[in-house]
Amino acid sequence: MSRGPEVLAPAGSMDALRAAVECGADAVYLGAGHFNARRNARNFTEEELAEAIEYCHVRGVKVHLTLNTLVSDEELPLAIDLIESACSLGVDALIVQDLGVAALVRAAAPEMELHASTQMAVMTPEGFRALADLGFTRAVLPRELSYEEILSIREATADTGLELEMFIHGALCMCVSGQCYLSATMGGRSGNRGLCAQPCRLRFAAEGGRRSDHALSLRDLSAVEDIPELYEAGVLSFKIEGRMKRPEYVAAAVTACRNAVDGIRDDALLRDLDAVFSRSGHTDGYLKGQLGHDMFGTRRKDDVVAAAPILKDLEQLYVKETRSTPVSFDFTARLGAPLQLTAAWTDPETGTPLSVSVDSGDVLAEAAQNAATTEEKVEKQLRKTGGTGFAAEEVHIALDPGLFLPVSALNDLRRNALAALTETIRKKAVRPFDRARAEQVLKDAGSGHAKGAEPSDIIRLRSAGQLPGTAFLMEHQDLIWVLPLDTPLSTFKDLKAGQIPFGVEVPRGLYENTDRVRTQLSTAVQYGASFAFAATLDSLELAKNAGLPVLGSFTMNVFNHIARSEYERLGVSRMTLSQELTFRQVDVLQRYGTSPQGDGLLVYGRSPLMLTRNCPDGLSPKDFANDAAPELTDRKGIRFPVVKNGDAYELLNSRPLYLADSRDVPRGLFRLCWFTTETEEEVRDILQAYKDGTHAGTEFTRGLYQKGVL
Repeated sequence: MSRGPEVLAPAGSMDALRAAVECGADAVYLGAGHFNARRNARNFTEEELAEAIEYCHVRGVKVHLTLNTLVSDEELPLAIDLIESACSLGVDALIVQDLGVAALVRAAAPEMELHASTQMAVMTPEGFRALADLGFTRAVLPRELSYEEILSIREATADTGLELEMFIHGALCMCVSGQCYLSATMGGRSGNRGLCAQPCRLRFAAEGGRRSDHALSLRDLSAVEDIPELYEAGVLSFKIEGRMKRPEYVAAAVTACRNAVDGIRDDALLRDLDAVFSRSGHTDGYLKGQLGHDMFGTRRKDDVVAAAPILKDLEQLYVKETRSTPVSFDFTARLGAPLQLTAAWTDPETGTPLSVSVDSGDVLAEAAQNAATTEEKVEKQLRKTGGTGFAAEEVHIALDPGLFLPVSALNDLRRNALAALTETIRKKAVRPFDRARAEQVLKDAGSGHAKGAEPSDIIRLRSAGQLPGTAFLMEHQDLIWVLPLDTPLSTFKDLKAGQIPFGVEVPRGLYENTDRVRTQLSTAVQYGASFAFAATLDSLELAKNAGLPVLGSFTMNVFNHIARSEYERLGVSRMTLSQELTFRQVDVLQRYGTSPQGDGLLVYGRSPLMLTRNCPDGLSPKDFANDAAPELTDRKGIRFPVVKNGDAYELLNSRPLYLADSRDVPRGLFRLCWFTTETEEEVRDILQAYKDGTHAGTEFTRGLYQKGVL
């Protein structure tokens, strides 16, 4: 059957779910257990999830389950349990971030729809084609894309069958989803693990307090009125953010989206939607390509006050149950025989008809002693379907004349038929799950390679100007260098002539300029680059297309051995593991074996805390001329440098990670030193300190490797 635009609503509780369904949602997304990006939401127990799925399915509404966080090796068995539960309960789709989890779903539940979360940080046509190749049936577009970029992705993936989904209303994070480590670094609550504490909404100001003292807080997104145009551009599903929000908010947002799909304009509702929750209003700046100061805002007292008087009115949108699915009844009553009722229902998604038949058992149709039961009375009882999710659209009655039929028997027959139909719908939604295949994936992904010799350290430079002189390079020929793509060609030539091994970094911030990156990669290959340092699935694909071996950055968020194995299968020869792992978790991961050329850890540097497409408020592109690193200052007076990365910006940690003198770093791993704001002299001194294993004389952090993240 052809499909129109899908309105996809958040459900952080059963009340919010009912509000979404009553107001016209085609699908809902919700969380259960610990593996979802809103662990602070109410979320659903297994019993509640079963109730929610039944409630939705009998009303023709799909249920998408969020499994969109990173999962450690020790948690993989629990993730398998959750996938099995989702299959048995009839979940329609799983929304996934972790490639290891995706591999488990593909192997054990091949009939389950697999949706790529925005947490995967894919933003280019190449990346979206890779998602289709990985078995994803749908991918959620990043919020930072313009209309033209969405068109480009749709055109590039039209032959793959990949569906596109996008957020159309709700909170707008400053950081690219899946690339934020600010909350983890500042308080141990990881956004990649579903517990972001939103420190970006606190005070951060550019030098001199230019423009705003909330330089990382964006207004909420609202592009509801653009749904028809975006659907024409190839977006199928329109997603409302808000699993932490009240049912009234969900009701207003769903109704507004439903109106947009149906061509209805309700200005009063749109005003109420603006008022019910916003941060200084709303924005669609990314979609329109209009970045800058007007996109920034905070939650003010005026915003809270504006919402209070309209909440009661919005409750009226869903307080009465009106959403139901048409069902037809065929009733037969013959003298001396049990009453019979057939209930028929058509799957709104596939057009497949379903029917069930029940009878009254020992209750037989008898001759009336007084007034006979009429067809009108039978039909009246059969139409009493309130609260079931069904509505009797057609009632066909075959009734012998002169019969008496007890009302209680008619009611029981109707209830039993609808209960049987509900059970049939439930069974139809169940997906097969093969636990043995899931466990085989666990085993196969860990049957890789034994640890080899201590691998060479890798030194990543943000600027070619940080590269030490020839004498230092020759003295430290055991080091492997990563240089930016825009490094002067003369530097590449000198390194090649000196037989100094080097590669190039593909930026994380990839949007409209991938053609430029492709050209730069081709040139780097010609001038001696022996590998590419890739940060995301996008940059991995671009590097592979350039014919370069790939080394993976810690921003690929590898958190378990299956994910690492998946990236190895995709062409990553050496992988830097997630900076949110503990040393103990790294040890567990390493017990499964390592990649042929070894895994690694970030051991030095001002790690990037956020990747942002919009320049922080108060800064402008000219502030980054000549490799400058302007700073933001938080409410405690701590200063955080900001640097350019491709078409985006990186907020760096205020202090560098330093582990040269640590005895806790697991052996057999390559060490990644991540240089950002250091001078050439500082680069030399730090590398010498790492060679000697000496203590740093400056302020530093030990990172998350000891304490981990929640």
